[in-house]
Formats: sequence, structure tokens, C-alpha cells
Amino acid sequence: MGQSPKILLVVIRYASLWFVLMSILMALSACERDTVNSTVNAAEYDSFWLWAGVKPQPVLEQAKTVYILEGEVRASDASTLVSLRPGTPDIDHADIWMVVRVENLDLSPEIYSQIFAKLAQWSAQGNKVVGLQIDFDANTRSLDQYAIFLRALRQQLPRQYALGITGLLDWSANGDPSALASLAGVVDEAVFQVYQGRKTIPGYEKWLNNIDDLPMPFRIGLVQGGEWKPPASLARNPNFRGYVIFLVNDAAYEIHAD
Repeated sequence: MGQSPKILLVVIRYASLWFVLMSILMALSACERDTVNSTVNAAEYDSFWLWAGVKPQPVLEQAKTVYILEGEVRASDASTLVSLRPGTPDIDHADIWMVVRVENLDLSPEIYSQIFAKLAQWSAQGNKVVGLQIDFDANTRSLDQYAIFLRALRQQLPRQYALGITGLLDWSANGDPSALASLAGVVDEAVFQVYQGRKTIPGYEKWLNNIDDLPMPFRIGLVQGGEWKPPASLARNPNFRGYVIFLVNDAAYEIHAD
């Protein structure tokens, strides 16, 4: 009987040691998971790009924001907005950004009239159109010229619409700080794409090293089914506004009619 307290003390000590070891192992396991890229599951997000030809998916029903490609202005004809949609969207549960893809910045006055007419048409349909997003692959060394174009567009854009742009990862890594600052004074948000086509850009992590220095509200654009591991500081960045998921056609994602 005299040994019982000692035995009990030993048991408690071993139990405490076991608890500490298990806690350490669980922490290490969590750290290991955090260092591995995870697959982008669109169901975990609420903002999406809907490009031309992409079929409807159930995730759109939970969307708070949808960026919808209306059309493009091709380098071969800078006076015509080529519509890529069969009709006007009819979405009443989410904010809508109308996206226009442009191949050069030498747009005619007719283009502006066509774009603004489309914005009015979408709004008249009952959609909550909050802004116009320009999708243009601006060269990092020409961001100052891009800012001039956007400033002129902003002056003509009806005041009820915000102005947004898509951005390249290279801007944050190699862009001139003054040029980036000039963009910040014009656009309401930029969405930086970490994918190309249907795949995440290899080595995207290195391009995000300077993301904290971006002087504008921004989002990160991810591709559905791609890989992604957020930088540790991203959630603490006051300019970070969340993610936009680029939806892709895949039988596993699509809505099938009965």
C-alpha cells in the first residue's frame, strides 16, 4: 500500500509526458499540412470568374460576386466590342462585374459607347452591376502607360460603376513602385492571377514575395482545381480583399439537367 502513491505519481508523469508528446506531434502535423499546396475547391469560395463557354456549376448559387466576361476588343479591330455571350446575364443574388478583354489600349470612342451601353443593358435586366473589369496583360515596364489609359477610362465611366483590372504576378515582383502607385490612384481593385490557362503558375510563391507592398486593394485569382498555398502574411494585409476563382469546364463540376 505504501508504494501506491509513488506508482500513481509515475503514471501521472507518464500520462503528462504522453499528452505533451501528442500535442507536439499534432502541431508538427499541422505545420506539415500548411507547407503543402492544397487543391482549390471552388465550393469553399464565394467569388468567381465566369468566362465564355464555361458551363454553369452549383457553386454559382452560393456566389456573392461574379465576374462575367462580356466580350473582347481585338487588336485587328479597335472599334468593335465583340460579344462572347449569347445573352444578357440574369443574376439576382450576387454582385456582378462586367469583364471586357482588350488586346491593345488604342480604343476608339465607339468602343467606350458600346461598353457603357452593355453596362446599362445588364443593369436594366435587374442585375446588380457594381463595376467594369478590364482584362489586359499589361507589360510590367509599361504600367505607367496603362495608368494613363485607365485614368481616361475612369473619367468617362458612369459614376455608379467601380473600375477594376486583372493583374500579372510580375507586377508585384518587378513593377516600378511609382507606376504601381499611379494605378492605385485610379482603380478600385486589381485581381492578380496565379494561374495560366487551367494550371497554377509553377513557382508562384516567389512572385508573391512583394505582395505586401502593393499600394491598392487587391484580390488573388485562383484556377478551379489548381494548387494554392497562401503566404503567411496575406490574411493580415489590409489591402487584401479575398479570392476570385476562375471556373473551368469539367464533368465533375457542371450542372446536369435531368
